[in-house]
Amino acid sequence: MTLNVTRVDAWAAPLEDKPGSLATKLAALTEAGLNLEFIIARRAPDNPGAGVVFVTAIHGARGARAARDAGFLKTESLHAVRIEGPDTPGRGHQLVQVLAAEGLNLRGFSAAAINGRFVAHLAFDSGRDATKAARLMRRL
Repeated sequence: MTLNVTRVDAWAAPLEDKPGSLATKLAALTEAGLNLEFIIARRAPDNPGAGVVFVTAIHGARGARAARDAGFLKTESLHAVRIEGPDTPGRGHQLVQVLAAEGLNLRGFSAAAINGRFVAHLAFDSGRDATKAARLMRRL
């Protein structure tokens, strides 16, 4: 039951809190031929009328240019780890318990399971923490 663990760059863009804002941002990436693996969008709780969208993965110079043209920037303050593997009962708990035991604080956690597989994205405040977390996850 080996897990596939990788560090990934997260890209973020501001959103207006109105219908179609997210569709417009994603259309620009789609038109550039990007195939996104992960999208999460939310309102900004401290900024009424605004939101933010995070995506992974943006690959290559053409993809990066399209992302920047659409208002996305590679985040410098959010360090992400992507984990994929077989889904088993308690898998999410296992992941976060290992991190907690090592004193790693999560900035964010998103996960989904389908057809017996899971994918999780863990976010940390520092590259050092993300690297340590990736090393721990590879041992599972």
